[in-house]
Order: sequence, then C-alpha cells, then structure tokens
Amino acid sequence: MSLRIFGGPHRYLQGPGALDELGRLARPFGTNPAIIADAFVLDLLKDRLETLLAAEGLTPIVLPFSGEITYPAIDALEAALSGQRPSLAIGIGGGKSLDAAKGLARKLGLDVITVPTIASNDSPTSSAIAMYDDHHVMISVDRLARSPEAVIVDTTLIARAPRHFLLAGIGDAVAKKFEAEGCLNGSGVTPFGTRPLVSAAVIADACYQTLRRSAQTAMVDLDAGRMTQALEDTIEATILMSGLGFENGGLSLAHSLTRGLVKARGAKDAIHGQHVAWGALVQLAAEGRRGELQSLVAFNGSIGLATSLGDLGMSEPTKAEIEDLARWTMTAPHLGNMPNPVSVETIMLAIEHVEELAHHMDRRGPSRDRAVAG
Repeated sequence: MSLRIFGGPHRYLQGPGALDELGRLARPFGTNPAIIADAFVLDLLKDRLETLLAAEGLTPIVLPFSGEITYPAIDALEAALSGQRPSLAIGIGGGKSLDAAKGLARKLGLDVITVPTIASNDSPTSSAIAMYDDHHVMISVDRLARSPEAVIVDTTLIARAPRHFLLAGIGDAVAKKFEAEGCLNGSGVTPFGTRPLVSAAVIADACYQTLRRSAQTAMVDLDAGRMTQALEDTIEATILMSGLGFENGGLSLAHSLTRGLVKARGAKDAIHGQHVAWGALVQLAAEGRRGELQSLVAFNGSIGLATSLGDLGMSEPTKAEIEDLARWTMTAPHLGNMPNPVSVETIMLAIEHVEELAHHMDRRGPSRDRAVAG
C-alpha cells in the first residue's frame, strides 16, 4: 500500500475578535514579524495591529502588497525588507495577500500565520501557493515546507466584507465533496502527491452537509448584520473544512474547468468560487449523478450561485465556445482524479446537459426552493 499524507494548520482560531490572539501566537517566533497586506486592509487595521503586537513586545515590518502573485512580486517584497530578517510572515486580507505572505515565507524559509478578512476560498489553511504571470495565467503551484502555523479567522471582519466574497467561498466549498469522492473512488492523488485518506472525504462531505443545512440562513443573517451559529458554521465550512477537504482529498473536474473559464468570453470576469460552483454541476453531470445534480442546481440558484454559463457572464454560449472550454479543461492536471476517464466530448455533453437543466429549472421558478428543501 502506498504512503498517505494528511496536512493542515497547526492551530485554527475562529470567532468574533479572534484577531486579538495574533500577538500571542506570533510571539514565540521572534520579535519582528513581517505583515503582508493590501493597502485597504492596512488602512482598516494598521493601528489595531500595531497595538496588539506591541502589547506582546513585537515590532512588525509592514509590507503593503498589490497585484498578481508572481515571482518578481515576491522578489520585490524581499527587496522591501532592506536586508532585515523577519521572524515570521503574517498574511492578512484576501487570497492574494495570503499567497504573497506564503511566497515570501517560502523564499526566506519562514513560518506563516494567515489572517483572512474574507471567506471567498480555502487558501488560508493550505500550504499551496498559486503562482501567476502578469496576465493572470497560472504558471505553477508552489508549496510551503509546512502548513501555516496558525489560521486566525475573525468572523467580525469576515461579516463586514462584501457578501459576494462569502457566497464565492460557499461555491468553492460545495464542490469539495464531489472532487474528494472522485479522487478516492478512482486512482487520483492529492496536492501532496499521495492517495487521499478516507478522513478527508469525510471532512469534505461534512463541509457539503453543513453548507446545505446552514448557508441559506447564513446569507440572510449576514445581510441582517447578525452573527449567528449558521453564519459561524458556514464560515468554518468555507475555510477550514473546505481547505482540509481539498488538500487531503484532492481536486478533480470542478476545478479543472477553471482552466477554460478564466479565458472564456464573459465568464473570465467571474470570481473563482462562482466558477467552481458551476464546475461542480458539470462534474455531477459527467458522472451521471442526476438526482444530486438537480438538487445542487436548485441549491445554487436559491442562494445566488451560478447554475449556467449565462450566470457567469457568458450568455448564449455557442457550440464552438463550449468545445473550447472542454479543450482548455483537458489541460488541467486534476482530470486524472476522476473515477472514470473524461474526454472533450464527455465534458461538452456534461456542459450542455447542465445548461439545459438550468434553463428548465429557471422556467419552473418556485419549485427550485422545494427541491432545495429535499
């Protein structure tokens, strides 16, 4: 039997005011942590960060970050240190700031703490670093030597972010159940390069069940400004459960489709989580899981996740455009994690089926909500 690996952050903290624990968690690594964050986050949190770190005797090196996660951008962050050697890298903000902190940490051999201020994806828990070129084309996925030492999720900050970020996180997370199952049931491997563990599939399933149970209520509570159990559970699912599920369970077709979506007319401007939400539908169609597909289409539609290419901004896709999507998808490495081989034709048929089903359910209107309840 082959080796299997389970990885995850050393500590995960979540709740209102969790950011106040940053100084205590950073102190064991040394006195001068580097904070990597975008300008908006620094404007919002700089005074608070300096106060809580100073209370622990820490003097942070603040490095504003913007733009793509490229190798030159990481080199520029290192140059901005002007020869100083940070004790730790702390990424605060969205996925780009967190990956920038990971990239600097990897280059300098530092430990990492991540502090997401939005819940649009599961990168905070992961050791992966998505590297791009200046045209937002992914060129590699690098990895930290160790998972983040801590992930601090202050749900007060998450709840203040625009709602479309949490919605995207839900879309990214719901796919992990089906991707982990595909990897486990086939011959796929995880981002660690090993076969998945059963425990990862259990976590990914729990992530899905949590979101089906809580996400609709959570979005209503978010809009009303209420911090509730449903909202806390949804945030945990989108960040922690989703992250552990994908890194230890593997990805497959749902994420592979993003290879084409980032190039497609209109759809390229949609957020990653919406891409993956639609991709999960295509994966279910490709696997012939009709009942689950209909249920997930209804769920997606009920909370504002994509059910069709039109929802992603690609109105009335042509046969040629669907074929292009399928061909671009075939370049993704995760396709090997499907339980059965897929082809351009398989993917095209699955996309067309999802488009037809979404159109049919749109015309049915209110029955969508009834389907979700089931």
